[in-house]
Amino acid sequence: MNPIPEPVVSLIAALNKLPGIGPRSAERIALHIVQADSAVVKQLADTMLHAREKIRFCTTCGALTEKSPCPICADARREASLVCVVERAVDILSIEKSGTYRGIFHVLGGKISPLDGIEPEDLRIAELEKRLAQEPIKEVIIALGTDVEGDATSHYLAKRLARKGLKISRIAYGLPAGSGLEFADELTLSRALEGRREMTEK
Repeated sequence: MNPIPEPVVSLIAALNKLPGIGPRSAERIALHIVQADSAVVKQLADTMLHAREKIRFCTTCGALTEKSPCPICADARREASLVCVVERAVDILSIEKSGTYRGIFHVLGGKISPLDGIEPEDLRIAELEKRLAQEPIKEVIIALGTDVEGDATSHYLAKRLARKGLKISRIAYGLPAGSGLEFADELTLSRALEGRREMTEK
């Protein structure tokens, strides 16, 4: 017989679905919540709902924002000739923490993965091509993870986006093999951006 009441078990299961929270952490958080003051729990729930309702994706780059265009796209001080392509909106936050990149961004919304049913047309590649035609972009920095899907997507982009007058580079391999940007510290990301190499398709 499970000594934990069913509502708490359900809460643990829900928390365990969140990234970075394992079974033991989920249990500790759940037990803390059910023992906390009701007003505190209500404030937490209201804050979560408020954040979810207010946050959207920037219609230009795909970043998380409260209004569109996002502050990065609307900032005239950013280098509009430099666009960094990332997999997810949260990757922008990781790169911004490095404090060394002053260009703009574009979120793909995933990586090419035929096994998972994700094809190029499922990503925001067409939107990127439209930006290349309309904006003064001179260099595309591909900042995807170093796993198989990240490599395949990077090479696909380099080939598809290739055109005269456009430099296509990829961040240096200062990242752990097979990992994403969220696992890299600010210094590693900064060096990876500075050490980017031009991608050439033969």
